[in-house]
Amino acid sequence: MLVVKFGGTSVGKPDRMKKIAHLVTEMPGRKIVVLSALSGTTNTLVKIGEALLAIQPATAENEIASLEKHYQSFIHELFESTAYRAIGEEIVSRYFSLFRLLAAGKFDDRSYRELLAQGELISTELFYHHCQEQKINARLLPALHFMSIDENHEPELEKIAERLKPILETMSSASLLITQGYICRNHRNEIDNLKRGGSDYTASLIGAAVRADEIQIWTDIDGMHNNDPRVVKKTIPIAELTFDEASELAYFGAKILHPSTIVPAQKYNVPVRLKNTMDEKAFGTLISEKGTSGQFKAIAAKDGITAINIKSSRMLLAYGFLRRVFEVFEKHKTSIDMISTSEVAVSITIDDSKHLDSIVSDLKTFGTIEVDKNQTIICIVGNKLEEKEGVLKAVFQSLAQVPVRMVSYGGSSNNISLLVDTSQKEKALNLLNEGLFGL
Repeated sequence: MLVVKFGGTSVGKPDRMKKIAHLVTEMPGRKIVVLSALSGTTNTLVKIGEALLAIQPATAENEIASLEKHYQSFIHELFESTAYRAIGEEIVSRYFSLFRLLAAGKFDDRSYRELLAQGELISTELFYHHCQEQKINARLLPALHFMSIDENHEPELEKIAERLKPILETMSSASLLITQGYICRNHRNEIDNLKRGGSDYTASLIGAAVRADEIQIWTDIDGMHNNDPRVVKKTIPIAELTFDEASELAYFGAKILHPSTIVPAQKYNVPVRLKNTMDEKAFGTLISEKGTSGQFKAIAAKDGITAINIKSSRMLLAYGFLRRVFEVFEKHKTSIDMISTSEVAVSITIDDSKHLDSIVSDLKTFGTIEVDKNQTIICIVGNKLEEKEGVLKAVFQSLAQVPVRMVSYGGSSNNISLLVDTSQKEKALNLLNEGLFGL
């Protein structure tokens, strides 16, 4: 079985939705198709929800009316017959009546989460009826019947698999099953979500649950590139990555893949392939256990980093010092990205500065604190880089013109992380692209 996910841009226009219907019918075997909301829908639902929480009903109604107009136009291009256009009109009318019903009642956080879920529900229903019109043997597979998270907002993979198995058996006659990305139920059985970008996560969770032959994530570019194409002109797609390499790139800024996506697939060794809906013949990127050692594969950058430097003579020959430092970050529920230590100083980076003032206040009990904001982590990824001679030499020769604030190497065999001022990011990425890849 294949699990195939299409994002908002892939279903954002009627001709694209038609294209993916044709695309999946050409794929061999049985498929589970995971769809995001139509592009722009979730952003608009967020605006509607925020307006309602702020008690601005007129603003919310304007957004609802504008979105409804878009969907009315969409269905008239999507469906070919009068009968199916009438079905499309009923679907749009039903969902937008729900939006207005939610807006008219007591709107709270639970209502907000229910509102956000409607984008995926409407896109899958429209796609299902398009398949019906085209005589494609398809069934709707409601994600809210099996996808769940626990009280810590973590997906319950084993329970998902348990629920999915009997549902799939009842739909054994259908070659194409259509489900929603992003949405789920929480431990209180309320409608919830896997956070933004969660449709990739849905596909990976389903792929792991059914032990799929492959999970395919379809976007609008040719797989993962060796560098950020928004900043670097000469980039190339990467044919193959290991699970660990892909995880590092996703975490450190590669926007094509949600950072959590790899975890379920890697657990059950289900390959993940990144494909391009604009060029379905392009190979894309295959992510699996297989990898080649000692090669630079790609570079990613993560902005919004704050560096905190703690200087203290009490560190010298003292045990338990780092534990007490880490307890400060644990207290304020702030994760650490990079760390560098010497005899009397420790430097730490964080990507969430919400509790920065409180963290700095607590850390001052240890010594002198310096804070550098507007920093960027540049992550250079490859498989078993420590086995390749001259790795650091190649990196630092490339960056001879860029001041480097911190370096992390050895904690992972898959990456070298560098901290630079964000003003140096574009220069650094281009120099590394030329120095490491000759581009």
